[in-house]
Amino acid sequence: MLNDSVRTLIARRIRLMTGSTNPPTLFLEPAGDAGLFGPTSVTWLVHAHFVSMLVGGLSSLLIQALHPGALAGVWDHSSFRTNLKARLGRTAYFIAATTYGGTDMAHQAIIRVNQVHEHIKGLRPDGTPYSARDPHLLKWVHLGETISFLNAYCTHGDSQLSQSARDQYFLEMMTVSERLGATHLPNSQSTALAMLKSYEPELKFDHRAKEIVQLIDNFPADLQDRIFVKLIIQAAYHALPDWVLAIMQRAPAPLWQKKLTHRSLALLSSPIDWALQTEGVAAHARRRMHSKN
Repeated sequence: MLNDSVRTLIARRIRLMTGSTNPPTLFLEPAGDAGLFGPTSVTWLVHAHFVSMLVGGLSSLLIQALHPGALAGVWDHSSFRTNLKARLGRTAYFIAATTYGGTDMAHQAIIRVNQVHEHIKGLRPDGTPYSARDPHLLKWVHLGETISFLNAYCTHGDSQLSQSARDQYFLEMMTVSERLGATHLPNSQSTALAMLKSYEPELKFDHRAKEIVQLIDNFPADLQDRIFVKLIIQAAYHALPDWVLAIMQRAPAPLWQKKLTHRSLALLSSPIDWALQTEGVAAHARRRMHSKN
């Protein structure tokens, strides 16, 4: 009973820290529904690791902010700059719903995002039109997310994940992004990395991108969470490719600093991993798969 109470308290703390407003019990139904991926998928494995998802999520935001077209939609049509935590909470729900939700929950989450994207359009500061439905921009977002999540997992989750499993992750993740309108997506890690690099001539570290970086560097956190959050931010930069860091005018961290951040996160996240074994979204989804109608 005491263990259950402690797990519940830790899970509640996690939701407050990440801005999540949806209880994991939503993922208990419908019984036996595997959703878009299912429990044997690499996606279920990777997305269940909490630290990797936090690190990868912030890393992907840093990458996405470098493309003026992708950033314009956030800048003009989002509360990101005034309510960062709420925006990240909505993104976290979308990832959870499409990964661990039943089929209908996943489809409804995708439909809602597509409906929102229909209204996100306008002009960049230089007058170039942009649209959130542009397959080219959608692919950029997809590349930033998938590469970042996998990189973070292979650092903080399982460094021995096989190359075939890493490639399978990209193959699986095409499922969601294609339904959002992205096209010509990678089906392997090497292809994804090459595609990301191909966007380099389009990227800019302008005043808008710098403001997003400042927001992430100063991610809002309660006093008891600040050390953990600072380590997550450091790890997010460590996960970036060197050529991305160069655009952001940052030097790669020395190896000793990366190792220290990694070990510190592993220590601080141990009770979180313990709590999420029963209280996390992935745990509830697995219960759904063992439920009987």
